[in-house]
Amino acid sequence: MDNQRPKDLIPASEARRILHVSPYKMAQLIKENTIRTYPNLLDRRTKLVSRGEVLALIPNAEAA
Repeated sequence: MDNQRPKDLIPASEARRILHVSPYKMAQLIKENTIRTYPNLLDRRTKLVSRGEVLALIPNAEAA
């Protein structure tokens, strides 16, 4: 296993719901490397992202 993988990985679709953004905007955030993706070892069709990175994009995330 890759030691560089964060422990708090969630599907990109869940991150999109947390951020309340469209699929297009989520793809844009990923393309711009605002949010890094990691392969899902169990399902190659989905991408995983760090929940911490997602929450860091929300103002006042400590309240979330």
